[in-house]
Amino acid sequence: MNSKFFRIVLPGLVAALLIPAVILLAPGQATVIERDQGVLAPTTEHRFASRLATRFIRGYHYHRGEFNGDMSERIFEQYLRLLDGNRLYFTAADVADLERYRAHLYDALRSADLEPAFDMFNRYVRRVAERTEHALALLEQGFDFDVAEEYQFDRTELPWAADREELDEIWRQRVKNDWLLLKLADQEDVDIVETLTQRYTNLNRRISEFNSEDVFQFFMNAYTRSIEPHSAYMSPRSVDNFEISMRLSLDGIGAMLQRETEYTTIMEIVPGGPADLDGRLQPGDRILAVAQDEDEMVEVIGWRLDDVVALIRGERDTRVRLRVLPAETGLSGPTREIDIVRDRVRLEEQAASREVLEMPNGDETLRIGVVRVPVFYVDFQGRASNEPNYRSSTRDVRRLINEMKAEGPLDGLVVDLRGNGGGALIEATTMTGLFIDEGPVVQVRDSQGRVSLERDREPGMAWNGPLAVLVDRRSASASEIFAAAIQDYGRGVIIGETTFGKGTVQNLINLDEFSRSENARLGQIKLTMAQFYRIAGGSTQARGVVPDIVLPSAGDPADFGESALEFALPWGEIEPTDFTPFADLSGLIERARERHERRLEDDEEFVRLLEELAEWETRSERRTVSLHLETRRQEMKEAEQRRLARFGHSHNPALGGDGLAEELTGSEQQENGDNDRDLFLLEAGRILGDLIEFDRDQQLLAHRSAVPATQSLQ
Repeated sequence: MNSKFFRIVLPGLVAALLIPAVILLAPGQATVIERDQGVLAPTTEHRFASRLATRFIRGYHYHRGEFNGDMSERIFEQYLRLLDGNRLYFTAADVADLERYRAHLYDALRSADLEPAFDMFNRYVRRVAERTEHALALLEQGFDFDVAEEYQFDRTELPWAADREELDEIWRQRVKNDWLLLKLADQEDVDIVETLTQRYTNLNRRISEFNSEDVFQFFMNAYTRSIEPHSAYMSPRSVDNFEISMRLSLDGIGAMLQRETEYTTIMEIVPGGPADLDGRLQPGDRILAVAQDEDEMVEVIGWRLDDVVALIRGERDTRVRLRVLPAETGLSGPTREIDIVRDRVRLEEQAASREVLEMPNGDETLRIGVVRVPVFYVDFQGRASNEPNYRSSTRDVRRLINEMKAEGPLDGLVVDLRGNGGGALIEATTMTGLFIDEGPVVQVRDSQGRVSLERDREPGMAWNGPLAVLVDRRSASASEIFAAAIQDYGRGVIIGETTFGKGTVQNLINLDEFSRSENARLGQIKLTMAQFYRIAGGSTQARGVVPDIVLPSAGDPADFGESALEFALPWGEIEPTDFTPFADLSGLIERARERHERRLEDDEEFVRLLEELAEWETRSERRTVSLHLETRRQEMKEAEQRRLARFGHSHNPALGGDGLAEELTGSEQQENGDNDRDLFLLEAGRILGDLIEFDRDQQLLAHRSAVPATQSLQ
């Protein structure tokens, strides 16, 4: 196929920098809505696009060939989940009636028969209108908050409501919970009724504003999600806004959002962005309302993700206010209001940084260098133009290592890749080259089964001494390539959590190139077309990189990462490539692991951390909230006490924090950051110190290359 139809999506780069699903109407773009008394129908372009997309996916997807016979059932379930994931609108009778489509959706899609998808969506629109009408009627009745009852807010795994009467009861509890949250925020009843009336009216209006392009995109993504998680269809409007996002990718508050049930949730904070520097917004926080500067708050519960993003995004140096439910308190409250000044994610904040840890080790103090790499970045244009001073993560890391060495002898080095979602493949390769003396780094297998090899070709190393790599469950893609290579070579010790496990590569195919009409637009598909494999033969896909020494973490590791995603491609293995390991560190690592585990039992900070993690797991597993006023007030009080204990009176070992008063802003916390304690980083330094101590006789940690270690530093 002609390469002009493809544009590679560098693994992890978009995930690291952009808010996903950012969809804004481009200036001058027309939106055609086909309606017959409120009923949406597919267009000719949709039918042609469905034929094209299915043909490309079947022919070029990495998991190519005939898909499983249950594809129609998968599509049916995914589409229901996209429409009514929390099971608040359809009844069991609705689903039973729609069952006639379950076994036929894949064949219908391939033959461009889109009527079943539109029929399901039109029924969804009617059910939303019925539910919001019922919710508005409930506001006229009021509620008794002295009754002890529980509301199950997460219904994703529950059976569908049997009938309208059962759904009415579910909505009574839902509206009561919405009222209670506002009551706990000290709103008067008359104001609560006004707020909720606007919320439910807006919900119905926004659902009714969906157009046929939206429906087609939902259905196509139900199809791509039925294959694997990273392929997707983008409508023409989404494509336009993807381009806007790429051009403006470093503007905004620097947060990645996702839709969970009726809430927009913070998925990730972009390193170096305004939200990161402010410090108050955290992953897992739910956004309830948004306001521009001093304007009134606009409720966004139940809104489309793209509409919420459009409200949060704005001009640089303007202020946006968010009302959020903090992740740690859950739906019990209390809410918080956070104001953030929109800005560009500055390269200096996104770039690699350094520090030096002075680590007591017996009778001596070890000097351990730390290099933090938030993303694998490179100035592609400068690199292609052979500019002498173009920026890249590899160049910056080399410079930082030299600076630390110039300030005094280093005993060891920690490369901190926590939260690094990936970036440029070339940077994962060249950065690995800073720590090995030439050799292969990663294998890439395409959908045709052809294997290519990315390798470091530069002799010499920036650092040839003891090395540790610190990772967590958010370390993905290029981070996993780097960590896996260091582990396979025996060049250093990997510490932390099992990494995310994204070992696939996506390309963009522009369907507009195949349009039969000059003005018709068909959108694009993002297609998984290759997979990464370690030089030892195993893939990073699904399994990630398993650390040599595991640090404590919250939750079951199996519930996070690629392997937890539905229909994720499986782990695979190919032939290893020829490479020469530097050392076998297994003996040293086992001794260091034993000492680390003793510290877990004896160190007060670790003991407190493990207690906090256990408490967090208990709270996160809860799927219900009390609708009893005094019970909820007590829960709020306890949640506030936990937050004060973590951020006000003591520090959270995992997240840092030094006992500063909760009233400090993020910038003030940054200024007082000298006292912060990052327990995981400190423990990585201790583990590396232990390895250095155990290695005094064997000298396995330092690579003795025939090429001078400083050669590549000039």
